[in-house]
Amino acid sequence: MNSDRPEPPVATTLANWLASLERDGIPPAVRAACADTTLDTLGLAFAARHTGYVAALRQSWPATGPCTVVGSPETREAGATAMINGTAAHGEDFDNTFEGCPVHPGAVVVPAVLAAAESHGLSGNDALRGIAAGQELMCRMGLTVQKGVHAAGFHPTAVIGAMGSTAAVAAAMRLPAHATANALGIAGSMASGIIEYLTDGSWTKRMHAGWAAQSGLRAVAMAQAGFKGPATVFEGPHGFFRAFAPSVAADPELVTEGLGVRWESARIAFKPHACGTMTQPFVDCAVRLANRGIRASDIVELKCYVGEGTVHRLWEPLELKRKPPGGYAAKFSTPYCVAVGFLRGDAGLAQFTTAAVQDPDVLSLAGRIGYEIDPDDEYPKNYSGRIQATLTDGSVVEAIQPHLRGGSREPLERAELERKCAANVAFAGGDPDYARSIAEFADRIGSGDGKRVSIPRSER
Repeated sequence: MNSDRPEPPVATTLANWLASLERDGIPPAVRAACADTTLDTLGLAFAARHTGYVAALRQSWPATGPCTVVGSPETREAGATAMINGTAAHGEDFDNTFEGCPVHPGAVVVPAVLAAAESHGLSGNDALRGIAAGQELMCRMGLTVQKGVHAAGFHPTAVIGAMGSTAAVAAAMRLPAHATANALGIAGSMASGIIEYLTDGSWTKRMHAGWAAQSGLRAVAMAQAGFKGPATVFEGPHGFFRAFAPSVAADPELVTEGLGVRWESARIAFKPHACGTMTQPFVDCAVRLANRGIRASDIVELKCYVGEGTVHRLWEPLELKRKPPGGYAAKFSTPYCVAVGFLRGDAGLAQFTTAAVQDPDVLSLAGRIGYEIDPDDEYPKNYSGRIQATLTDGSVVEAIQPHLRGGSREPLERAELERKCAANVAFAGGDPDYARSIAEFADRIGSGDGKRVSIPRSER
């Protein structure tokens, strides 16, 4: 931790920037990232509409209002809508992420901003400012804490997300700087989310994005009403960085330096596979090995070379990871993800159903997959994969994915994101025309138009 706390406080500097942010100050690359994030997020929220966890939230957050629950004819008040849509968008772990810290900005920021927009009659211009601001803060905070939040047992999307959604809603609603600083201070006490879901694949990770999204709406509403939060919520002796990333010497200036000039959120990454961020390059390696004509029966062992910081979430306990208890747990099992990628050529939503994770062929191969810590692995600065396959004839074959496909070094094209959205909509029984309407809506947000925001609704 930098012993010299910044003056003025981080929250004050952020609040001044958020209050002055205008569309013309948002570069085209960032506007495009906002449009792509909106497209990706809404498609994923729709894909989860029939799941048990979304049904449970619709029942337990019943307060009605003017805001769209994606994939449902029902409407809710803003906080409930952000909770439901954020949880749905993050629920299958297919949402966007960031290289530098595996945080998921879209599933937090987009539901929060769109709920605020539908509740308060905001325009596409307002929504663009909010999404750009919220994603930027989440990315910058991710770079500041790096592995520290996970190491402390918290979920970065959950705790960083509360701050990001607050910044997003404040910017979208043009909250005055003094009220925005208070809202950020309040949000620090709303930030929460532990990672014990890794033990049994239960549903709490899914709700972290939704909880963070609604927290931003609540924090802004409280600040508007005069409630006060600590000015040094980020860098103070009992602030965010010390509470949630105590092992990291966090430099608060990384959050504020170059605001409005250097945009980290222009590097937002989009996942090609429906599983944990750091498993993605290994899935690509597995597909590459299979494409060489190697059969599962030829494999004695697949050894994955990994970053040490990923082991406790994606590899241990190894026997549990080789036979995950359910579809959600399988998303955070590198052995399962590698095996299913090798055998099925994909790791999409269909590969993480209850039936899919019980496939004996996949589990047999997963039982032959292990890991070795690579001291030269660049995680979390870079997400790479390397698999060494030992075959029955004694030969050794290797596949390498040097970076995250879908990240800044190999971004997914817009057409690929539109196909992903269409596939996610189709997965939940939606019409292709609805996927196209999402894409058109996302482009209106990215352009910052002056029309009142209204999320498209599906005819079926």
